[in-house]
Amino acid sequence: MGDIWSGNVDSAQKLPLLLCMVTFIATFVVTRIVVRMIRSGRGPFKDNTVGGVHIHHVVPGLFLMIAGGLLAIGGIGTGWDNFAGVIFGMGLALVLDEFALILHLQDVYWEEEGRLSVDAVFVLAGVMFLLLVADSPFGIDVDRNQSHLRIALLVLIALDLVMAAICAAKGKLGTAVAGVAVPLFAYVGALRVARPDSPWAKRSYGKHPHRMEKSKRREAEFDSRWRTKISRFQDFVAGTFVGEDS
Repeated sequence: MGDIWSGNVDSAQKLPLLLCMVTFIATFVVTRIVVRMIRSGRGPFKDNTVGGVHIHHVVPGLFLMIAGGLLAIGGIGTGWDNFAGVIFGMGLALVLDEFALILHLQDVYWEEEGRLSVDAVFVLAGVMFLLLVADSPFGIDVDRNQSHLRIALLVLIALDLVMAAICAAKGKLGTAVAGVAVPLFAYVGALRVARPDSPWAKRSYGKHPHRMEKSKRREAEFDSRWRTKISRFQDFVAGTFVGEDS
């Protein structure tokens, strides 16, 4: 265990990334718990307002990211990069938890569009995990065979991210998110037909009616089998959106 830590985390200078990832996930979980307590009126937490203006948690998140970034690149002393990873991870979680608000420039946190924030958090958590376990071939004292193996692993990870991006273009955001951590999902999703309302389908299936019909048929089959289960999981993580409260 000591050799694994020394070779893949310590000597690779990945401890700040590890601290950032752990803090990022923990902050996101705590944030979601707090905002759901505020929404239900339970617990001691309340919305922050200054001069009658509601302060979204993306604001302190930005300040934490700025502080963490400056600490990381400032080079003010040994050990500060680890602290910077913690601060940056906290801020990053607060910002991405309201990613949908930034994208739409309106408060869609409890609307269906707000679930995009959760997708963004899961994708970034997966990317950070991959970077952590990728065994960088640079800056580590390894033999030639190990170096080649590490480079091959990085290539496979890059290919996995490409497949996940194709899944997203095909309208399969859930598959793209899962595929970042489990490459098999990304490869299968990238090879299968796109959803009918996705950018991929609109661009590629427009002149091929039979492909669009196949896409619609697959979408109907998927909805009848999985849509309810997926919605329940999304509600568990992100909470129910406004349309489901009424």
